[in-house]
Order: sequence, then C-alpha cells, then structure tokens
Amino acid sequence: MKKILITDDDFITREIIAGIVDSMGCASIQSSNGLIALDVLYDNPDISLLVVDMMMPRMDGRTLIQILRREEKFVNLPIILISGIISIHEVNDLLTVGASRFMPKPINGKTLKEYIHRLIG
Repeated sequence: MKKILITDDDFITREIIAGIVDSMGCASIQSSNGLIALDVLYDNPDISLLVVDMMMPRMDGRTLIQILRREEKFVNLPIILISGIISIHEVNDLLTVGASRFMPKPINGKTLKEYIHRLIG
C-alpha cells in the first residue's frame, strides 16, 4: 500500500485530502507543518508522495520543498503543492524549486486523484 503524507495546518483540509487518499486504497499520514513533515519523512522512507500547503506556521511548503530537494533520498519524491492564496508567478517559481504539481484550494477531488495517479500510479 502506498503512503501519502498530507501536510497542512488546516485540520479540515487534511481530513478532506485524507478521505480522498484513503478512498484510492492508499494510506494517509497527516502532519500540521513542515517541521513535523520532515520528521515523518525521515522516519518513513517508504512514503510515496507528499501533499503540502504553501503557507503554514513553523515551516512553510516552499522551505520544506527546498530542504527535500537538496537531499538525495528525496530528490525524486513527488510533491503536490496546494494553496489558496498564490500568484501565477509564485506557482511557476515553486514548480522550478521542486514541486511536481500545483493545486489551488479548495481541493478538487477529481483533479487530486488524477495527479496522484500520474505521479505514483
């Protein structure tokens, strides 16, 4: 079973995404900020995908992606970045930094499922 880490400071958003992930037969793991996500990733090297919010306390999505892309074991980890407040320029920049896909909030379940299928099968 593939594991997907969902990192967002909003509990309801995490629960919505977890429901979608679980309905696809994957295991969802949740964290509320980038620092916790980093610990979870180190402790669970078999995580197949990261879904991460852009704006969070303690460590935001951009910083988390930058840290992960500097480490060889996370260089190819697929990452879906989500955000409710972001410009087109920022989306392009974040894709350049290392996000695999961008998804605006509110989450569209059909699009999320398509991204997950494309990134991890």
